[in-house]
Amino acid sequence: MSRMTSQQRAQCHAIIHAASAGCAVVGAGLAQIPMADRFAITPVQITMTIALGRVFNVELSRSAAASQILSAMGTNLGRGVSQVLVARIPVMGNVVNAATAATVTEMLGWAVAENFAKAYARELAV
Repeated sequence: MSRMTSQQRAQCHAIIHAASAGCAVVGAGLAQIPMADRFAITPVQITMTIALGRVFNVELSRSAAASQILSAMGTNLGRGVSQVLVARIPVMGNVVNAATAATVTEMLGWAVAENFAKAYARELAV
């Protein structure tokens, strides 16, 4: 169970949903170009991770945030599968790629937020 305060949860909600929406736009726009969206999505996810860290008083460098993302990247496997199967199909590929990019970012954001919340709670308990 989460140890976030309602204020922290609201801040995380805003950060994660904004990043997810941004990734959906990128995913939709670049669906027909293999791997192109990753170059735009990864910086959004890194920025999201840094912002989530600030909610829990964790200062992260870009490389530390990238490391956080890489540790949770198993979800990117789903993006690769969806891109191979349908991403190049006009319209349908754009919709699927947008939904996948948003969903992966949403899942990643909440996983990172939960990890930060647990660390923050342990720090307060000491």
